[in-house]
Amino acid sequence: MTDRDLDRYLAVSPEVVPSSGFTANVMEAVRREAATPPIPFPWKRTIPGLAAAALLLVCFALAALQAPATASAPIPRALSVVLDTGRALGAGWIALALLISLVTVKFAKRLATA
Repeated sequence: MTDRDLDRYLAVSPEVVPSSGFTANVMEAVRREAATPPIPFPWKRTIPGLAAAALLLVCFALAALQAPATASAPIPRALSVVLDTGRALGAGWIALALLISLVTVKFAKRLATA
C-alpha cells in the first residue's frame, strides 16, 4: 500500500464518528475506575527482605566497629575489599546524592499535602 492508495481510501470514506453513547460509556468507565480505591502496597511481603537488610547492616556495622583502630592492625579482608570498592566508586557522594534526593522528595510531598 502506498501513500497515494491510503490518501484515496481516506478521501472516499466518510468522516469517522463514534457510535451513540460511546463517550458516555467511556466516561462512566473512567469514573468507575477513579472511584475504586488504589491497591495497597504489600508491606507484609517486604518485611522479611527489610529485616534481612537491616540485620546485614547491623552485622556490617559491628564488624567495622570491632576492627582494630590502629593502622598497623590488619582489617578483615572482606571489610577491606568492601571499603576499597566503596571509595573507588565514590560511595560517599552517592549516599549524599541519595540523601539530598530523599529530603527533596519528602519536602515536596509535605508541601503538596499541606
